[in-house]
Amino acid sequence: MRTSEAPDYVYVCDSAALERLTRCIRDGKSVALDIEADSLHSYTEKVCLIQLSVGGRHFVVDPLSELDYGGLLEALAEKPLIAHGGDYDLRMLRAWRGFRPRGEVFDTMIAAQLLGIEQIGLAALVEKFLDIAMTKDSQKSDWSRRPLTEKQLRYAANDTRHLEELAECLHGELLERGRVEWHRESCRAMVDSTGRDRPRDSREAWRIKGAGRLTPRELAYLREVWGWREERARRADRPTFKVLGNRQILELVQWAESHPGEPLEKGPKLPRDIVGSRRRALKHAIDRAAAMTPAEWPERIKAPRVHPPPIDQQQLDALRSKCAEIAERLEVAASTLAPKAALEAIVQERPRSFDEIMASTGLLRWQAELLRPALDATLYAPREEPPSTN
Repeated sequence: MRTSEAPDYVYVCDSAALERLTRCIRDGKSVALDIEADSLHSYTEKVCLIQLSVGGRHFVVDPLSELDYGGLLEALAEKPLIAHGGDYDLRMLRAWRGFRPRGEVFDTMIAAQLLGIEQIGLAALVEKFLDIAMTKDSQKSDWSRRPLTEKQLRYAANDTRHLEELAECLHGELLERGRVEWHRESCRAMVDSTGRDRPRDSREAWRIKGAGRLTPRELAYLREVWGWREERARRADRPTFKVLGNRQILELVQWAESHPGEPLEKGPKLPRDIVGSRRRALKHAIDRAAAMTPAEWPERIKAPRVHPPPIDQQQLDALRSKCAEIAERLEVAASTLAPKAALEAIVQERPRSFDEIMASTGLLRWQAELLRPALDATLYAPREEPPSTN
C-alpha cells in the first residue's frame, strides 16, 4: 500500500491566484470540493478553507482573505462537483455566500452506502479502492488561525486530491450493479435538502437536551445559566461546549436550585478558567433565577397528545422482514433501503402508488420501487382465515 504524499498545490490568497483558479475551473470538466470550518474552535462556525482539485491541479482557497469570490463561486456553480459527505460542505457554502450548485454533484459517501460498503469514511474508501493510506494528523486543526503551516495546507490539499479517481471507481461499481440512477436521485435529494433552512425557535434554544426532566423552577435557572454561557462564548469566540458543557450546566442548575444562596465554591466543580469576573457573572445569573417568582418561571413544554392510528404490529413486523430480505439480497443496510420511520408510515397510511409512498414517507423513487413488492406481499395480500373450530 502506498502512502498518500502531500500534493503540490496553489494557496489562493491574492487576486492573481484567484483569477488563475477561476479560469482553471471554467476550463475544467469537473471539480472536486471540500471545506474546512472551525466549529471546534469558534462560537460562530465559518468557512476557513475551500479545497478544490480540477484537471490534476490542486488549490487551497483562503476565504478569510479580503478578496471578491463572486466570480469563483459563479464558475464553480456551473460545474459538476465531486464531494464526500457534501451536505455539510454545501450548507456551509450557502451560509457563507449563498452558493448553490447548478451542475450535478457526485457524492462518494452516498455511493459507498448504495454499494453496501460498511466503512464509508474518505480515508477508508481511498484505501479500499486506490490502495493508498491517507494521514489524518491535522484533522482537528484550528483552521481559522493565520498563518497556516505548510503541514496544514498540504493536509488540506490532500482531501480533494483523490476524489476524482475515487469517484470513477465508485461510478464503475454503481454502473456494474445498475445503481447509477439510485445515486443520481440520492445526490439530487441531498443537494435539494441543503437549500432548505432548518427552522428553529431562537427563543427556546436554551432548552438543551435533558431540560424536559427539570421542574419549572429549575428551568428558570437553566435559562439564566445558558444565557451566561452564550454571552461568555460569544465574547471569547469559543464554542459553547468549551465554556461549559450541557451536562455540567444541568448538574449546576439542579445543585443551585436546591442550595439557594450557597457560594459556587460549594457546588459542582467548574472549569478552571471560570474565575474572577466570569464566576461573578455566573453567580449573578443564578441569583436572578433564584429571585424569580413562579409567574416568571418558564413553562414545561408538553408534547402535544397525538393519537395516530394504531399500527398493525403484525404487518409492520412482516414489512420489516421483507425489507430486510430485499436489503440482504441487494447487499445494503436495511436503513439505506428504508428507515424504520418510513416503514411505520407505510403501515399507518397504506400508500399504493409510488407517488403516495414517496409523499407519505419521504423515500426516493428508487426506494419506493424496490419496496412496492414488499407492500403487496404484506399490506395488500389477502390474509388467511384461521381454520374453523366447528
